Formats: sequence, C-alpha cells, structure tokens
Amino acid sequence: MITDLTKGSPSKVLWKFSIPMLLSVVFQQMYNIADSVVAGNFVGKNALAAVGASYPVTMIFMAVATGANIGCSVVISQLFGARKLEKMKTAVFTSLFSVVGISVLLSGLGFLFSSALMTLLQTPDVIFGDAQLYLNIYIGGLVFLFLYNICTGIFTALGDSRTPLFFLIASSVSNIFMDILFVTAFQMGVGGVAWATFLCQGVCSLLALFCLLRRLSRLETGQFPRFEWAMLGRIGRIAVPSILQQSFISVGNLFIQGLVNSYGPDVIAGYSAATKLNTFAVTGFTTLGNGISSFTAQNIGAGDTKRVKKGFRAGLVMMLCVVIPIVAVLLLFSSAMIGLFLPSGDADNLNAIAVGVDFLRVVVPFYIVVAVKLIADGVLRGSGSMKEFMAATFTDLVLRVVLSYVLAWALGSAFGIWLSWPIGWSVAAVMSVAFYAAGHWKRNAPQPAEQAAGEELTAVMLEEEME
Repeated sequence: MITDLTKGSPSKVLWKFSIPMLLSVVFQQMYNIADSVVAGNFVGKNALAAVGASYPVTMIFMAVATGANIGCSVVISQLFGARKLEKMKTAVFTSLFSVVGISVLLSGLGFLFSSALMTLLQTPDVIFGDAQLYLNIYIGGLVFLFLYNICTGIFTALGDSRTPLFFLIASSVSNIFMDILFVTAFQMGVGGVAWATFLCQGVCSLLALFCLLRRLSRLETGQFPRFEWAMLGRIGRIAVPSILQQSFISVGNLFIQGLVNSYGPDVIAGYSAATKLNTFAVTGFTTLGNGISSFTAQNIGAGDTKRVKKGFRAGLVMMLCVVIPIVAVLLLFSSAMIGLFLPSGDADNLNAIAVGVDFLRVVVPFYIVVAVKLIADGVLRGSGSMKEFMAATFTDLVLRVVLSYVLAWALGSAFGIWLSWPIGWSVAAVMSVAFYAAGHWKRNAPQPAEQAAGEELTAVMLEEEME
C-alpha cells in the first residue's frame, strides 16, 4: 500500500509507517544471527569465530547496498511528495539497473580479493579456511542482497513499509530451518549456513522485485524513460555520500576487527556474538531513522518544513519507546543473550562469553545517545543535507577507530576497544543535533512557485493512481 506521509498526524503516521520497517529489520537481522547461533551451537566456537571474522568484510558490501537504498529512497520520496510520478518511475528503474551493475562489479572484486582481505585482518589459521568459504558464498549472492535492498528502499519511499516485512518473515523463518538442515542433516558446517542464506535471500529478492513491478504498473502515467543519466546523477548526489559514509564505517570496522583478531579465537568469538546483538539493536534504530528520512523527504518535496519539525519530535518519542526496553533487556540478561551463541555449559566457552558480556555492558547504556543522533541524521539525510550528515558520521568513525587502538594499548586488553564506541557516538550525536537545530536543512524545500507546480496533480487523481 502506497502511503502519503505529507498528511495526517505526524506521530500516528510515523508509528504506522515505522513499525513494519522495524519488524522487517528484526527479521532481516535474523539471517546473520541465525548463521552465528547455528554455527556456535551445532559446529563449535571456532565456527562462530569464522563467521564473525568474515563479518566486517560482508558489512562493506552491505554498506554499499544500504547507501544505494538511501539514495534512491530519498529521491523517490521527494518526487512522490511533489507528485512528479513520471520522474519518480524513471528514478525507480534507473536505480534498479544501476544497482544490478554495481553488484556484479563488486562480486568480481570480492572473489579476487577475499583471501587477501582475510589475511589483512590477521585471521587465525585455525579459522581461516571456514571464514573464507563463508565469505565467498556470501559474495556469490551479492546481486540478491543489492536487489532486495533497493526494492525495500523503493517500497519505503512510496510509504509502503509492510510489503518488505511479509517477504522477510517468510525468508527469515525459512533461513533458520535451512541453516539447521544443512548443518545437522547434511553436515555442511560453516558452508551450510552460508548456502542457506544465499538461497533464501535469492528467492526473497526476486519475489520483492516482481511485486514492486506489479505495484508500479498500477500507477498510470505517461511515457517515461527507463534510464536517465541526469536522474542517476541526482540519485548519486545522495547515494554516493551515503555509500561512502556506510563504507567508511565498515572499513573502520575492518581495522577494529583486525585489532580484535590479534587477541585470539576466544576474543573473536565473544566479540562476534556481542556485535551481532549490537548490530541487531543499532540497525533497528537506524531503520527508524530511515523512516524519518522518508517522512522528511516527502514533506520537503511538498515544501512543509513545519511538519518536518513535528516529525522530528514525534520520532524522538518513538525512538525512546523502542530503545529503553532493548537497553534494559541487554543489560539485565547480557550473559543469557551471549549464551544464545555460545552454550555456557561448555567450560571452553566461558572466556569468550565473558568478553561478549563486557562489550555489551560498556556499549548498551549509550544506545539512547546514538538513537537521538539517528533521528537528527534522518532529517539531515531526508532533506539532502549530506555534508552535515557526513561530518557527524565520519567524526564518529575516526574517533572509534583511533581510540580503539589507543585505549587497547593504554589498558593492555581488548576492553579498551569497547570504550571507543560510546565516546564516538556521544561526540557525533552532539554534532548531528546541532546541525539540525541550525536549520540549514530547510534550504532544500522547494520555492512557492515550484511547490504550486507540483500540486497541479489533484488529490482525486492521486487516489485513482494508487488504487
């Protein structure tokens, strides 16, 4: 269902729009978590470490897919908010063609350099083979990863956060069963969990594409070009900074992973389990921030900056309602949560579990800080204020990478690495909120003449096209 985010109570609209998005990311994160849980419980600690060692590399590819998702969704939201439907469809098809090409290119580069990357990360010999196997299978499925993410971005831009959820529920549940089947019945080890993800994500992405094309065909418009270089440039102005931002974070995580790997399999396994939980939580918060981006983009396209401010306040309330319970659960039950990946009954896992618990107890209390940053980021990104958005994000990245090495050296243990997270988040949050308060994001709203031209399409016509 296509939803107009420029009308109705901002609070009600955001809750209705964002809850399916939040549930979607919960099921999407179940892919990686299921892989780690099955590997840790049915294969062993080294298998969990192998999946964890390859994780920062897979996140580089995910970063590019997420950045492309953001770029297309912001532009499509703005065009939809301005009622420029032919241009909107051009943006959709330009995004689809471009992202398939990018995924093919990255697959080739990934296969060429996967071994070198794992060596660069100081991956221990005992887990090197499994880590590279998992990574290569993941790289083979990049086209599905990119295609699904771009389809999700387009659905979200059109105000439809429910359709991606339905696909993810089916795909994630199937992935859990496939993981267990391939590992226990077929004895495929780490390769089994990778192939399960490959197959389930592939089916999910193709179904999402089919549904999207059918949905677009119901929006009756005049003739429009399927690809435009000018439109690609417009998308790129949002997507490229987002891709760079996401990629630099992932590259920073590579440096941190290399530092973690130097402490051996126990620390790698504990860190892997804890970061999966951390990624699960922060990705959920980021998704709510993306909802604010879509809300902002549509309302900026409609020229309603006052409504954007109301959305920012409603978004803060919504975010806190989600963050506080998660903080409570992860702090109160940190040992049990890490125990999902590493059975506590095995004495060989106790050191790794302690590492994971330490990480959570340092990082989790600062989720409220990063949540506030992500809401401010949502307004900046949705309005196209990418310089301010990137400045705050890169500050966070640089601080975390530099401080992880400095503090680990100063304290003589991996505990110093964990301390870099809250420091980076806190400084970046202050910057993002300050940029929002300065109000420069308002300059991207259309002028009155442009706004009037965009409103020539009447509400009645729009309702007919969305049926």
